[in-house]
Amino acid sequence: MTAGRTLATDARPTTHRLASVLLCAVAPLVIAAAAAVVALSWAPELPSPVATHWGPSGPDGFGSVTGLVVGTTVVTLVLAAAATALALAVDRQVTARRMSAGLATGVAAALATVLLGTLHAQRGLADARDAGGVGATVAAMVAVGLLAGCLAAWATPGDTPLPAGGGVDPAAPRVPLAAHERAAWTRTATGRPGIVIGGTAVVLVTGAALATRTPGLLALVAALVALLGCMTVFRVRVDAHGLTARSALGWPALHVPLEEVEAARVVDVHPLRDFGGWGYRISLGGRVGVVLRRGEAVEVHRSGDRVVVVTVDDAATGAALLNTLADRSRSAAPE
Repeated sequence: MTAGRTLATDARPTTHRLASVLLCAVAPLVIAAAAAVVALSWAPELPSPVATHWGPSGPDGFGSVTGLVVGTTVVTLVLAAAATALALAVDRQVTARRMSAGLATGVAAALATVLLGTLHAQRGLADARDAGGVGATVAAMVAVGLLAGCLAAWATPGDTPLPAGGGVDPAAPRVPLAAHERAAWTRTATGRPGIVIGGTAVVLVTGAALATRTPGLLALVAALVALLGCMTVFRVRVDAHGLTARSALGWPALHVPLEEVEAARVVDVHPLRDFGGWGYRISLGGRVGVVLRRGEAVEVHRSGDRVVVVTVDDAATGAALLNTLADRSRSAAPE
């Protein structure tokens, strides 16, 4: 048994292009088409024009049923196309596939709910200005959108195990660790920018709910609070199982097993420039990141040409220990 021996491996991760197309393109299109058919079937029962926007005192924007249906469908189509393109471009990363499927299907379901909910409230009316509030529709939009998005993400196939084809890069940093010693490294990563931005959004939406007397908006407030809990605090750990970054709420979680580690290093991350924002992110180049702040991060190159980035304090120790433990896992593996 020798460190750095070659392991049997596939050159690249198994692709799931069919599943990505079904979940990112076909599912949203089916949802949009079904909503359009139902909405247009209600046309004889709807006022002309129909209400398309609500303000604090009720409906304040109007248009045709056809225009509303076309606008909703076009938005769904554009988003589905973008999500499908992203999922196919970075198909090697399950995170990208799940985010794309969840976003495309979830938003399509949310838009369909808004379309049908607002039109249903106007059926049988002679004047759209007599339509009631949309609080229940907004609450349903949030619930249906989240449920559909989560189901699509859950249905997305995961990555198959892909052991690295050789040893850890000899140039990557290590920590001195005797053969009989065990070690683990943990840190809590907190994203202050995300907390500020998300907290501001919570305050604004809560104020809007109170000002417009729309209790349904409180469902959106609850969703934003849950999003803050999921995306602003992560517990990062390096141990004999590999690298794990888990949200304070337990989900989402990112894991890189030791057998897939090719090299871990420290890099400097600029959230907006490198990932387009903060949170659990995907870069245009296909890197997956838990990006909570600007500064040092552990960057892990894993098998299958995949890269994971986690912004965290003391990244140098975490990266060096990960390389050392990955070396040890290679030497301990049976011939």
